Amino acid sequence: MKFEALLRLVGGEPLFESGLLMAGETSPALARLQLSRWVRAGKLVQLRRGLYALAESYARVVPHPFLTANRLRGPSYVSLQSALAWHGMIPEAVPVVTSVTSGRPGEHRTALGDFLFRHLKQSAFRGYRRVEVQQGQWAFVATPEKCLLDLAHLTPGGETEPYLRELRLQHLDCVSVVALRRMAREWGSPKLTRAAERIAALKGENA
Repeated sequence: MKFEALLRLVGGEPLFESGLLMAGETSPALARLQLSRWVRAGKLVQLRRGLYALAESYARVVPHPFLTANRLRGPSYVSLQSALAWHGMIPEAVPVVTSVTSGRPGEHRTALGDFLFRHLKQSAFRGYRRVEVQQGQWAFVATPEKCLLDLAHLTPGGETEPYLRELRLQHLDCVSVVALRRMAREWGSPKLTRAAERIAALKGENA
């Protein structure tokens, strides 16, 4: 396949899998060789084995970081400070996209940014939605309540009042105290029950 043919095939996609090239008459070995050549020539960006994006000078669509995070490792959803910032609940920008996965934790440093994956047990892998993060691009993102509880769970002392105040939480009107308490109860964690009550108190202060 020539690069012009690849552009016609995936030019409108933010990301693509190498399997697209291997679905035709091209042999898998030849397809992998072509992809490697295009990466070395600066025409493609390889994000992980089998996942690529067109280089900026060729791309018509720029992949949103949350979509990239979802595609880098699955199942996963964006959470913690990244989701808090997206919901407008903390004032700081977050340079690293942090996600939660039921698989192995890890980190990916790519030409499109840095991505961190934290592990949660399968029974706690809930409380996220598929949302449109950019026109035509959808990603799994934690709800406001779930990203707060994920953060409290995965951070030593994350349920304490000093830590929660240090976050400088804002726009807590988007947090449902009923949902927050229900999620903490379903998790069965005294730590998260304490976190839920302290977050509810902070919301009350800002009402």
